Amino acid sequence: MQPLLEVSYLSTKFSTPDGQVNAVNDVSFQLFPGESLGIVGESGSGKTQVFMSIMGLLAENGKTSGSVRFKGQELLLMSRERLNEVRGSDMSLIFQDPMTSLNPFLKVSKQLTEVLIEHTGISMQEARAVCIEMLSKVGIPEPIKRFDMYPHEFSGGMRQRVMIAMALLCQPDLLIADEPTTALDVTIQAQILKLMNDLKREMNTAIVMITHDLGVVAGLCDRVLVMYGGRIVESGTVREIFYNPKHPYTMGLLASMPRLDGSGHTSLQAIPGQPPNLQNLPKGCSFHPRCPYAQDRCKLDHPPLRKVGDNRLSACLLESFS
Repeated sequence: MQPLLEVSYLSTKFSTPDGQVNAVNDVSFQLFPGESLGIVGESGSGKTQVFMSIMGLLAENGKTSGSVRFKGQELLLMSRERLNEVRGSDMSLIFQDPMTSLNPFLKVSKQLTEVLIEHTGISMQEARAVCIEMLSKVGIPEPIKRFDMYPHEFSGGMRQRVMIAMALLCQPDLLIADEPTTALDVTIQAQILKLMNDLKREMNTAIVMITHDLGVVAGLCDRVLVMYGGRIVESGTVREIFYNPKHPYTMGLLASMPRLDGSGHTSLQAIPGQPPNLQNLPKGCSFHPRCPYAQDRCKLDHPPLRKVGDNRLSACLLESFS
């Protein structure tokens, strides 16, 4: 099977008055049709910037290098016009905050139909019918009535469902969700995750879940990429990452997460220190200032991402983690 998305040596740098910020550093991975991929890491790890780079949504001071092939086409070399055609139709992004992503001055009907008409060219009457059907599919009650309401008339969970509906209107092959359950209560979180699982199964949509919440990853994803300091430090299946982590940072993330199954640690343990400054990354392994297993060579040598099993990768120099 050919990958839907193939990212090779992606790097993103931002020029600022205080110097260059290395937000993404040599990131490579593949995503296949119908697969769900979790991208986890602390705030500032670079996980969101990877996909802002892929979609061409960087700020003006950002510059991307490497290769991003989507359905065999190189995205980084596409014209702005062609990239606009791909975004929204073949790939869609659900932003973190639905209240700021939806225009408060426009009815939901206007915002939904605009997307569909822009990308498909169908009539307003056809667009209304398709949008109402999609609102029903994502679990909005009384979709015909709510279709002509303003965003402030929806609850937080319902606004997030509207954003998911908007992202799915053109039946994209790839759906990127950036912290889609942030600020939602646990009941609504569970409903959103079930909805996305159903959509993946019914529409064979590939899903990327960008999150700091490992519980969300466990509930939705097939594979996981763990990011730190703008780099991938570990990748593997959800089960491998949760039950047999191969990098000290992944172990630290898991130790800071409450467990409900009675296994593992009995008390939460925070990772000491702070994430690295992307403007001035430490020499050697970026995690060594916070790593309880760090040795002298970790402070000098940069750890390459290497195989530690079938389809498993880890960027750690220590043999005890191989």
